[in-house]
Amino acid sequence: MDDQLFTFLRDLQPEEMATIKHVIKDMTEAQKKQFIGFYSSRRREQKMMLIITIIGFFGVAGIQRFLLGQIGMGILYFFTGGLCVIGTIVDLINIREMTNDYNQQQAIEVAGMVRMMGS
Repeated sequence: MDDQLFTFLRDLQPEEMATIKHVIKDMTEAQKKQFIGFYSSRRREQKMMLIITIIGFFGVAGIQRFLLGQIGMGILYFFTGGLCVIGTIVDLINIREMTNDYNQQQAIEVAGMVRMMGS
């Protein structure tokens, strides 16, 4: 049943899948479905984050930081032009890792929320 649940998550990376499998291993089927529903609305796809970071070169610098929950860095990037574009270039290089870290943190938070709702 777990493999069917993962079909709802596009662009799923191996590290992210391992984290999800770890946090849902003790859940009931109903909790797993609830987890996937909540998690799919909170996670970020790496391809979309890459596109949004590229937009930072031509438009609003730092939008990727806002979407990853890093509000302070987003404001800093916005007012400094992506730290004079250098920060945006660094983010382009690291966007996969940044998105993966964000998604893993969201998986842990959502799993805790689902467990609290179920008890």
